Amino acid sequence: MLQEWLYLAIFLAISLFIPAAAIGAAALLSPKKPSTLKNSIYECGIETVGPARIQFKAQYYLYAILFLIFDVETVFLFPFAVAYNQLLFFAVIEVILFVFVLAGGLAYAWRRGALEWS
Repeated sequence: MLQEWLYLAIFLAISLFIPAAAIGAAALLSPKKPSTLKNSIYECGIETVGPARIQFKAQYYLYAILFLIFDVETVFLFPFAVAYNQLLFFAVIEVILFVFVLAGGLAYAWRRGALEWS
């Protein structure tokens, strides 16, 4: 029992040491020649006009989050579509339930007005 935990401790130590060593080596070996040109803000090669930080509507964020949620859920449905002929009846019921949960989430977002562009 203790030997199994020893393997885990060794793996954890190595997994913490390697990234720390890489970051430390980069900090020690990288050239450091700061200048005003290197420290200036670079935004597509054009000097910024006005404030660089502007507020975006939260609506864009909601669209992005909803897209990611339903996109990932679609990826989860793909293996079921590929193996549809080999699935048991219970698996088909699970997929149907999963689609109903997705439809409920879409109806909720629609009802709350998250999909209306303003």
